[in-house]
Amino acid sequence: MYVAIDLDAGAALTIPAEHAERALYPVEGELELDGFPLPDTCLTVLDEGSEPTLRARTPSRVMLCGGEPLDGPRFVWWNFVSSSRERIERAKADWREGRFDRVPGETEFIPLPG
Repeated sequence: MYVAIDLDAGAALTIPAEHAERALYPVEGELELDGFPLPDTCLTVLDEGSEPTLRARTPSRVMLCGGEPLDGPRFVWWNFVSSSRERIERAKADWREGRFDRVPGETEFIPLPG
């Protein structure tokens, strides 16, 4: 799920526990979660099963995202994400050798990091 929530100053919303994984990302305004300030432009991961109360101190917008857990671990290296470390190694080799399709209109090539 990916939900934009607009709240007037003083408005409150209880975040339901219907999804196992949920997080809030404040976009603008001053917010608090269960009475504690919600850090500005910082992703806050909610505890599974919790139903915290989000309250706006000022007119605010916050994004709520989440869903069911993935079916296993994911590995991240630079711009590559995979459920297999071996696939990431193949992607590195493919990038080095120029086997990825080019982005139309883009001429710059960025080499793999260090």
